[in-house]
Amino acid sequence: MDIKHVAVIGLGYIGLPTAAILASDHVNVTGVDINTKTVDAVNRGDVPFVEPDLATYVAGAVKQGYLKATTTPPPADAYIIAVPTPFTETGAPDLSYVKAAAEAVAPQLQGGELVILESTSPPHATQQMADWILAVRPDLSLDGSEGRPALHVAHCPERVLPGRVMIELVTNDRIVGGLTPGAAERARDLYQIFCQGQILLTDATTAEMAKLVENSFRDVNIAFANELSLISDKLGIDVWELIDLANHHPRVNILKPGPGVGGHCIAVDPWFIVDAAPEESKLIRTARNVNDGKPEWVVQKVREQLDGVERPTIAALGLAFKANIDDLRESPAREIVSHLADLAVDGTVLVVEPHIEELPRELASRDNVRLSSLEDALAAADVTVLLVDHDAFLELAVRRPAKVVDTRGAWRS
Repeated sequence: MDIKHVAVIGLGYIGLPTAAILASDHVNVTGVDINTKTVDAVNRGDVPFVEPDLATYVAGAVKQGYLKATTTPPPADAYIIAVPTPFTETGAPDLSYVKAAAEAVAPQLQGGELVILESTSPPHATQQMADWILAVRPDLSLDGSEGRPALHVAHCPERVLPGRVMIELVTNDRIVGGLTPGAAERARDLYQIFCQGQILLTDATTAEMAKLVENSFRDVNIAFANELSLISDKLGIDVWELIDLANHHPRVNILKPGPGVGGHCIAVDPWFIVDAAPEESKLIRTARNVNDGKPEWVVQKVREQLDGVERPTIAALGLAFKANIDDLRESPAREIVSHLADLAVDGTVLVVEPHIEELPRELASRDNVRLSSLEDALAAADVTVLLVDHDAFLELAVRRPAKVVDTRGAWRS
């Protein structure tokens, strides 16, 4: 299949880097997003979020004419759907964005196109996406049956680390699962344009599950570290020293605890497995509950530090879900700051986040929460809470604030 034009649906943390990488390899790419500000930014050669090296790729691809953006899908040889797949309050997957993307793409299809779901998805979501497309276009098929032109539908989950996306898109191995073997092969050919890693072919459902398993494995291991932090606190043990000592065993590699787990992947993907097999996924569910419970424990540690302070000022350092990025999705720091605002109802929570210019909506609406410079927050704080180990905060180890809740172990005395 000769792919001359690719449409990438969703210009977020995965879609835009993928579009830029393809365009940098001289493929004509149209990025599609419902957010007009994102579309306008891309067409100017700008990027709407922080990711190292992405701005250079986007600016170069736009200048050379290989990348443009619009709000509606155009005709194309291949479509990569990279839209959000959040979960509901009950832990069930919300595929409404995938459905909307599928129904928007469907009118442009003529048969023979490749449609790839790249969004992290629960088992059978790729088949569901295909069903939504065929509901709009019953004149098409997945196998060319009854003389109807065939579509080639596949799933290729992203496997990149925020902060290293532009590197790992190229170097990481990829898993490609097709609804048919031919669809998997066509998707492999597309990713071979830029992917230097091994491309592994399977069926769509196995590919969907592989991504969920990868992140659930990490979630379980993080939960072990977070549970150790709770146990160590109760026993009067320095959990950081404990883990350092245990990791000297040649077959032990315990992760570091934190304030919880955030990001769209690790905090979300395990619930997709739990939803698909609730009776069988007991360990995965327990790990999620451990990690989701950690923010409440952090707030309790702050409460203990503020005993006797009537109108407290709390410095909360960091809102992102990991260091040195501006991605706040599912960040435990956001939840913690909301609870701190309740705790300091007659006081103030000064949030220091060097990678954003305004607070997320649920915090901006709180009268006692505001963004602050690091210097002002530290000078005013009755207690300082380190929630994210941004580089900008690590130098404080040498002048550690007097009252601290250090959720990252960065300021150990």
